[in-house]
Amino acid sequence: MITQIEMLAHFLPLLDTSGKRYKKKSMVRAKKAQAGLVVVTKTSDGDETQNTAETGDWLVENQTSTNELYLVKAETFKKKYSLVQSLEQGWGCYQPKGEISGLIVGKDHLEAFGASSVMEFQAPWKDTMIVKPGDMLVVPPEKDEIYRIAKKEFGETYVEI
Repeated sequence: MITQIEMLAHFLPLLDTSGKRYKKKSMVRAKKAQAGLVVVTKTSDGDETQNTAETGDWLVENQTSTNELYLVKAETFKKKYSLVQSLEQGWGCYQPKGEISGLIVGKDHLEAFGASSVMEFQAPWKDTMIVKPGDMLVVPPEKDEIYRIAKKEFGETYVEI
């Protein structure tokens, strides 16, 4: 499997020259996740990845057509989200803060790794993640991880800054 280190080594220079800056345009729902909770992130084009909650992780739900769910580490959640309103059953409505750098994936990007229509790589949480042409590969300002956001969900969630 293509590692995070290999992905960052290949894509960071491309992001520096061709990437754009984005921020989330919609709020999210979130609550503290139960340790051991298995979350399969589903997008409009199918299962994207899977992750298992550890103590302190947050379960985040994007307000997209698929209401995709994913896990965020407590330290990262605190940096990326501010509480707007408490909701029932431990959920809250949160305003995203911060930004990401993103690059639209082309077939040539996948071909550089010997793939054509779908490529698997190691997600920051060590599970397998897929990426397809038209999707976004994104990095936070720290440039210490890289992950995919599906094309449709990216369009529903982010705006260029």
